[in-house]
Amino acid sequence: MNISQLLALPAFSGARLVAGKAGTERSIEHVNMMDAPDIAGYLKGNDLLVTTAYHFKDDASQLVELIETMAEKRCAGLGIKAKRFLGKIPEEAVAIANAHGLPVIELSEEIGLGTIVNQTLSAILDLRTNELKAAIEAHQTFSDHIVSGKGVGELLENVAKIVGCSIMLLDERCQLVGTTHASRTIVSGLQYLNRMGYQLFLPQTAYTHLSMISEKGQVEVLTVFPVRTNRPKRAMLVMFGHIPALENGHLLTIEQAVNVVAFELMKNNALQQYTRRAKNDFFLNFIKKAYSSKKETLNRALEFDLHNDQKYKCIAGRLDTEEKQLGFKQRQIEIEKVFDFIEEELTIFPFVSHLFIMNDICLILVEGESEELASEEYSPTLIALEIIQERVAAHFDRTISFGVSNVCHEFWDVIEAHGEAINALNSGHLSGNKQFVQTYQAKDISKLLRMIPNEDLAEFCAYMLQKLSDAQVNDLSLLQTLAVYLETHCQISETAKRLYVHRNTIIYRLEKIEELLGKDIKDPETTLHLRLALRIQQMLSEQSNLLEQPSVDR
Repeated sequence: MNISQLLALPAFSGARLVAGKAGTERSIEHVNMMDAPDIAGYLKGNDLLVTTAYHFKDDASQLVELIETMAEKRCAGLGIKAKRFLGKIPEEAVAIANAHGLPVIELSEEIGLGTIVNQTLSAILDLRTNELKAAIEAHQTFSDHIVSGKGVGELLENVAKIVGCSIMLLDERCQLVGTTHASRTIVSGLQYLNRMGYQLFLPQTAYTHLSMISEKGQVEVLTVFPVRTNRPKRAMLVMFGHIPALENGHLLTIEQAVNVVAFELMKNNALQQYTRRAKNDFFLNFIKKAYSSKKETLNRALEFDLHNDQKYKCIAGRLDTEEKQLGFKQRQIEIEKVFDFIEEELTIFPFVSHLFIMNDICLILVEGESEELASEEYSPTLIALEIIQERVAAHFDRTISFGVSNVCHEFWDVIEAHGEAINALNSGHLSGNKQFVQTYQAKDISKLLRMIPNEDLAEFCAYMLQKLSDAQVNDLSLLQTLAVYLETHCQISETAKRLYVHRNTIIYRLEKIEELLGKDIKDPETTLHLRLALRIQQMLSEQSNLLEQPSVDR
């Protein structure tokens, strides 16, 4: 209750406001009666103090000090029975009260202070009871609304009618869930703040005020309520208006709406998680050719908006380093957090994308026309990947690399594009690079090698690299150094640069490699054999990993 409502009570029928008219909207939470001159030390914010002013009858200056103290503590106001002991309220006290905007009420002599206190507290309790009753009824109404399946949109309409202002609901990614007030500029502005990492909610606040410029150039005042779900980030219920202009009952109504919306969003999140698992399982079965026919595969793909007549480019992404101090479960959770973030970032770019998660790799299918996807220099896809790398580094202090396939002209060809993307990613990592975007270069030699039996390939690989792979040597740096050295066309300086080691270290390693192999690695024929052996080793390893993946029931 505020001072204006207080003066409407029967106990204040003969009272009049003599000072502090600017503070009539001050809220009253407690009522105190003065029974000692040191009462000021016991007062709190939003307290209403009533008194006969008996303690000030001989020294009116103490009343001025009391008013100043109450103003400092942001008390609600002061009620005085002035005629009994003071005769009238001193002009100095009136002036101080007006200066601070502290309401001073001259009480009626016919009504006792006890009656005034009791009626005021009863009125406050009645208001609070009615507010709580209305909040419970609102919660029940909103809950029944959601249970009946009417959805969030109609719920927002009902809340908007109750509070008298437009409402917008954004999920934890700042994507629009529902609104009663279409404003693309406001949504885009909040999405920008979210992507830039701004925190809209302080730890101890129930809501946040901010203002933004609308598309019409007008200043929109927003009141944003956090909606807490099972996600790390909070969704937002946005009201177009300043919350202090609303009644406390409306605040309670909004809080109940926020609670019900939170449960609805958690239900939607659970459905999304189920859909994601189904999508990931489908893609895993697809690349393993686990379905009985091409027709069955394409029919299942349509369930996830993947059309066979669409052109695609496949992108494989993997974090460059593992958090070794974490267990397998926690490491997988951290990886999925990064991939969730990437999926969120993909929504801002001007192309349609589909993200799948397979263990520690995220696979992205980008839709588009052949000309758009094939562009190497100014491709929107490549620009987007570089931006995502910067955003991941800023938010997680981790680096991620991508391998990009050639364009495939229908969905069925994504099986081959997937292999190209993985090949490009592994090739970049083998070179010792980090935070790279490497496109696949068609290698006819790979297709030729697949025509040779694996037993013969393994025998040739063992013959060429056995000494480097020997358990007694057990020095992977030699194998990596050899791979990078051959890839850089036997340039020692470039090899040292890519591996971040001194040039002399490379020379020492190459001498040790020649000693173990018993060959001159500068010889052209030896170089060719070693390059083939490394390629074969990588191909056999990829095939082995694919076979070891757990099967999925059809």
